[in-house]
Amino acid sequence: MPVPSDVVGARTAPFTHAVDARWLMAYAAGLGDLSPAYLDTERTGGVAAHPLFPVCVEWPVVLAVRQLPPLAAHVTHAEARRGVHATHDLVLRRPIRADDVLTTTAEVTGVERRRPGAFLTMVLSTVDADGEEVCRTTQGSLYLGVDVQGDDAPAPSPGPLPTAAEVPTATREVAIGRGDAHVYTECARIWNPIHTDVGVAHDAGLADIILHGTATLAHAVSFLVDDAAGGDPTRVRRVRGRFGAMVHMPSAITVRRLGADRFDVLTETGEPAVEHGHIELA
Repeated sequence: MPVPSDVVGARTAPFTHAVDARWLMAYAAGLGDLSPAYLDTERTGGVAAHPLFPVCVEWPVVLAVRQLPPLAAHVTHAEARRGVHATHDLVLRRPIRADDVLTTTAEVTGVERRRPGAFLTMVLSTVDADGEEVCRTTQGSLYLGVDVQGDDAPAPSPGPLPTAAEVPTATREVAIGRGDAHVYTECARIWNPIHTDVGVAHDAGLADIILHGTATLAHAVSFLVDDAAGGDPTRVRRVRGRFGAMVHMPSAITVRRLGADRFDVLTETGEPAVEHGHIELA
């Protein structure tokens, strides 16, 4: 059934999480990023959060968007399972800390027709116990083969990406193990069975389970923190990019830094797993 464009403006209930050092360390370790910044509990200020850690507290809210009445009444379970994470734009107001109590809500900000299906944009806002915004993510999801009911209601444009030469200034190859999606699932507390259950992946039309898009993006950010931010994850202020080819397991990905603030990620066969990547540092 079509995605109704009148879902734009609908909001989820808030979800609250208490963040602790164990979760922060597990997320980094689940990526194989063993930087002392993420694991040294005697570090001044405590362990740092990986810049992509906000996806952990956002996940239940992403699921809640699918249950909003206008969507739940129109989009079938099978159609919802064909939804793919297409774009990600994370803005960090400040680094997340181990003692934070964070509350996240989402608002649907756009629905429009795209050639592969209905494109839905949501904005996820996470605030601390004082009500101050810690991070904000604009996320696009593509419902493959699903139409839109009503007129297109596109979300506001995030603005153009800076241009950069396509010649890499630095690269890193990352080995992806057969069990990496299982490890990431548990460490991030992000459970989507297409990443861990072969039967569910087959039902969704996939040949096998695949790595989470956010894990692929996080591997890129780990490299950029090392290569561009002097190993200091607290300097990251914004990360954005578009997801493309699926990352299979086992395989390898190549993260390429393109100029000062651009990057991409290629699959083992050279296809773009993340394209138009952009990072902003303090």
